[in-house]
Amino acid sequence: MVVKQRNYAFDLLCGLCIVRMVSLHVMAFCGHADDDCWREVMQWTYFFMSFFFFKAGYFNKSLAGDSRQYCLDKTKRLLIPWATCGAIGSAVYFSFYPFLLQRYHHPIDTLEWSHVWMKSSFYGNNPVWFLMSFWASYIVAHFLEKWTAGWPSWTRALYMLFPFASYGLYRLDNPVVLQLNNLFIGIYFFQLGRFWHRAMERMGDRRTLWVSAALTAWFVVGNIVWHDARYTMANNEFQGNVFVTLANTTAVLCGLAGLLIAARLPRIPLISYVGEHSMVYFISHYPMLFFYKFTHLCFGRSIFGRWDDVIILLPALFMICSWLVPYIEGNPWLSGRWPKPKTAAPAV
Repeated sequence: MVVKQRNYAFDLLCGLCIVRMVSLHVMAFCGHADDDCWREVMQWTYFFMSFFFFKAGYFNKSLAGDSRQYCLDKTKRLLIPWATCGAIGSAVYFSFYPFLLQRYHHPIDTLEWSHVWMKSSFYGNNPVWFLMSFWASYIVAHFLEKWTAGWPSWTRALYMLFPFASYGLYRLDNPVVLQLNNLFIGIYFFQLGRFWHRAMERMGDRRTLWVSAALTAWFVVGNIVWHDARYTMANNEFQGNVFVTLANTTAVLCGLAGLLIAARLPRIPLISYVGEHSMVYFISHYPMLFFYKFTHLCFGRSIFGRWDDVIILLPALFMICSWLVPYIEGNPWLSGRWPKPKTAAPAV
């Protein structure tokens, strides 16, 4: 049996995305998210969350098939972990509240009922919004593919208009329930990944390297000239000129992916491991942060504004998450790794 080799380029990119995301949350918990040095890091890496949608489209061979089975499979792999991991995060979060109220006599955070229907995240595990948006993008992309079957190929260009639907919702103060205002731009990134995969196959490695280098350079120059333009997918927030933001994001997604894939990037230890098991780090680090923060608050010590806690948390979170990898991935309710149904052997 031939074992298919992993795509180390996307392992690296996903690993970098996870490192950035965990670092961002640690910096936010410790009150350094608005520091000038960190804001500069964010400005040069704002596109990383979009890579997961881009990657899903890149490896997607077809959106066709039985709709019932398709929706059931995506629900099992994405919505069940969304609900399970969100509930665990909320359990950690609210288990501390009796002790915090006894000490401080008021809630630590503002609790709102609208969070139930407007947010796809949970108190105690905010990053799971991604699983809901990911699921919705898969489902809508599937039905769009079915409804547009047989349409002329040029109609695929209409996907280029999808990001402007998300931008319109942003201008309307993001009114869509379950924080799905980013759905349209998510589908755009998904379809962009599908397009870029086909384009790379036609160009070949050598031409892909040159085109990808030009696209990456485009992003670098564009981000220097229009340094205030960026997109935050978590809350569907556009900053700066929307056309520049979309052009720069499109260029860097295709550019970096093309460069690393065409260059036949080898496996990078540690960071590739994080990328290979990104789901574990993604769903488990945030409840740990709240556990650390609330434990200190129960004893009257705030971690806000402290660099020593940043130094403690960053290695500790990655070490604990790495230890949890086999346990979480072995539980499909947490990882979404449900066994695939066995197909019957052909009759002899």
